[in-house]
Amino acid sequence: MIARTIKKQILRSLKTKPVTLVTGARQVGKSTLCYEIRDGLGYEYVSLDDLRERKMAKEDPELFLSLHHAPLILDEVQYAPELFQVLEANVNKEKERKGRNEGMYLLTGSQTYELMKGISQSMAGRVSIVRMSPLSASEIFSQEEKTFEVSPEAAAKRAKDYHMDIRQLLGLIVRGMYPELYDKEKTGIESEKFYSDYVDTYLERDVSQIIQLRDKLKFQNFLEVLASLTGEELVYDTLAKAVGVKVDTIQSWLSVLVAGGIVYLLEPYHEYSIAKRIMKRPKIYFSDTGLACYLSRLNNVDVLQRSIFLGRFVETYIVNEIRKSYTNNGKEANMYYYRDSNQNEIDLVLLQDGELHLVECKAGISYTNRDVKAFSQLKKSSYPIGTSAIICNTPSVYPIGEDVYALPITSI
Repeated sequence: MIARTIKKQILRSLKTKPVTLVTGARQVGKSTLCYEIRDGLGYEYVSLDDLRERKMAKEDPELFLSLHHAPLILDEVQYAPELFQVLEANVNKEKERKGRNEGMYLLTGSQTYELMKGISQSMAGRVSIVRMSPLSASEIFSQEEKTFEVSPEAAAKRAKDYHMDIRQLLGLIVRGMYPELYDKEKTGIESEKFYSDYVDTYLERDVSQIIQLRDKLKFQNFLEVLASLTGEELVYDTLAKAVGVKVDTIQSWLSVLVAGGIVYLLEPYHEYSIAKRIMKRPKIYFSDTGLACYLSRLNNVDVLQRSIFLGRFVETYIVNEIRKSYTNNGKEANMYYYRDSNQNEIDLVLLQDGELHLVECKAGISYTNRDVKAFSQLKKSSYPIGTSAIICNTPSVYPIGEDVYALPITSI
């Protein structure tokens, strides 16, 4: 079983908050972590995927929670939002009775929209929210997962432990990072079959509960078009025309994907001194490259390597890995991108400890100072510019310009 970095964050939350909510897309490993915590800490475990348990939780939440005592793990809790008020009452009673109520409930769910709605109405201030992603490369290769820093010294040390050539990297991108694909007991699982089942289940069990889909084929077409645009600016009009629906429909559908952890938006970086020149649209990223590859019909390494999508899928992988390094360690990812009206673009702008670190994401190996010309656009920033980088498939660190280095992808 692959050790998950985020488990430490969940255990810390259980010691300090009465309710811990673990959210994330379907099959990122939430239930598996719950089993580990159940066995390690002696929690009772109930899944609301069980229709009998779900029926009782919805129809008589007080009876349900009187039969299932804290400390309690409730898996897929979004199926019974009726529980939230009773959970709140139990938390308050425990505080009055014992003077403390930490670690009473561990909740999980894959539909963030429904979960947040219930929590905002009842348990605000009593719950710690932990967002879980698919596996990181560090987890897959059993490397210590540290918060990413743009440091040539740290990168050189980390890259000594393992290296991927371009085909190994693309193989990882195409396969994706869902835990089931790396289960040693399921070594023969085909990624195409996994993602086909994943999309079917997502449409039937998750999406259909949130929005009424008159035409599921159009929604799947929307998913496919969006997947091919991972790493690109989000333009609602373009998507609406491509799919054949109205802009407000695209906005509604996208909000469901964001809430379910399938995609996320990277906002543009802006300051007052440069605000007149920057683009204001966010960029869209799929949280897992394997799902995006499946939807884009990039079903093997050769197809991806020859395709026009190579650069944006490598960029998506790099951005995802940096983002996971933050969230898995319980830290906020102050990540942005930069693009202005003159088409100057910087893939990532990281704000760390009062400094900006500028990052380009590339699929190749050899780069020069010409490849980071856009970095000069942020010289007038209110923040000092720290060490910056091109993250690429180089096997070792090398300098590009003043305080700018090429860093191996494996240094993330």
